[in-house]
Amino acid sequence: MKDAYSLILTAIESGTYRPGDRLVESELAERFGVSRTPVREALQRLETQAMLVRDGRSLIVASLDHNQLAELYVVRAELEALAARLAARHATPEETRVLAHMVEEDHKSARDPEALARANKRFHRQIHLASHNRYLVQQLDLVHRTMALMARTSLAAEGRSETALAEHARIVEAIAAGDADAADQALRQHISMAWETRLKLEAREGA
Repeated sequence: MKDAYSLILTAIESGTYRPGDRLVESELAERFGVSRTPVREALQRLETQAMLVRDGRSLIVASLDHNQLAELYVVRAELEALAARLAARHATPEETRVLAHMVEEDHKSARDPEALARANKRFHRQIHLASHNRYLVQQLDLVHRTMALMARTSLAAEGRSETALAEHARIVEAIAAGDADAADQALRQHISMAWETRLKLEAREGA
């Protein structure tokens, strides 16, 4: 069974709790069927990790402003590109075949942005693991945890799902070919396009 921290974090990542939502200790304990002490400790840990912020005496799910998003995408691009580069060098044939299969399967979710967002997370996680560098995986876990604070996925933008899957296919091709430079570049391009899409969504909402 998951601990209180994992349960609350999963609820944030899945969108059950969104940026700005207030988290109440007693309600969380009842929802997850755990005592209040581990819930309190989990909330303190999430606050330390900047997943939650204080609003008076309450804790709410944090949100990311434009500058924080920009900084996050810069770090993500560098770390993800390194993971792809290392995966091109160290991924086993089995890991490469799993990545290719994921791309094929994810086309079934192309019309469902939320399902595709979950599949996208699994795909990137598989690349992280294929890098065979535990310290890099730890840092990318932190980056992707923080990404849960985004109000919605950029994959919801019209036409983005198909182009994102095509980008995934290019990343896998480079990894399968053992071309570290191409894998690095393909991953950077993928993150750049995701950021550009999010900027367009922001601009449209602010118009």
